[in-house]
Amino acid sequence: MIRLSVQRSFKIGVSALHELQYAWDRGLSSQFEAATKAILAVTGRLIICGVGKSGHIGRKIAATMASTGTPAFFVHPTEASHGDLGMVTSADAILALSWSGETAELADLIHYTRRFQIPLIAMTWNEQSTLARAADIVLTLPKVRESCPHDLAPTSSCLVQLAVGDALAVALLDCRGFTASSFKIFHPGGKLAAKLKLVQQLMHGGEEMPLVRTGTLMSDVLLAIAGRKFGCVGVLEDDGRLSGIVTDGDLRRHMGDALLRMPVDDVMTRQPITVQPDLLASSALDMMNARRVTAVFVVDAEGCPIGILHVHDLIRAGVI
Repeated sequence: MIRLSVQRSFKIGVSALHELQYAWDRGLSSQFEAATKAILAVTGRLIICGVGKSGHIGRKIAATMASTGTPAFFVHPTEASHGDLGMVTSADAILALSWSGETAELADLIHYTRRFQIPLIAMTWNEQSTLARAADIVLTLPKVRESCPHDLAPTSSCLVQLAVGDALAVALLDCRGFTASSFKIFHPGGKLAAKLKLVQQLMHGGEEMPLVRTGTLMSDVLLAIAGRKFGCVGVLEDDGRLSGIVTDGDLRRHMGDALLRMPVDDVMTRQPITVQPDLLASSALDMMNARRVTAVFVVDAEGCPIGILHVHDLIRAGVI
């Protein structure tokens, strides 16, 4: 019984998203573009409102907007009627969510936007509703079946509202040129903040870097490796550029009586993997995992090493 209910719910939810895609091709795309341009044009904030489940979805959309470069917050329509309308200014725009478009609690907000010429964007399935007729722009959603067996509890309809709200936030993010670095400003804490750190914030530089010059005997190279904690050593050309790297794998491949007398040039791996200092730590981790290495040198534009990054640094920072 439980498994059948879950499978039915998933199936109806997926069907609802397919209907949303179909609605996009039938006119929602032009409405979406108009809504995006309207929000970009305001100099104030995007005020999102809704009642019941639409209100819960609205709060999530507002949070996503605010964290991705679009100043936004949620206002409950009932509280708006009792003084919170003072939070809304003529520089703002309002996004009102109502599945039926006939939510009575929205009436005062609707009248307020018309009186003070505040842009009103409606999100509803009923384009003939009171909300839709009053709005400047209507995001007309498909009237989907709820996954509730009685077709009553807001489920699939919430999924569609959330999908459109998230898509709107992402479209605005792209239009504003909101980057990963910008994202970091609004997410200074937690696991996400760690993933948004840059390589230069975690690398070891200066005297901590294990480096030798080309031509160095392997007896001295082993001392350089042992004197640091990275399990490798970088090899420099005379002009300071990184020429190669010696790792434990290189040592195993050349293990023998003659190893200590060999020049590092005969043992090192040439053209080693390197990263730039402004690379995201999470991207550096992905690259290190893909190449199966535990440490990489950080180089400048000329190819000269300015630091070294070890996988343990990423673990300590919480990137993993």
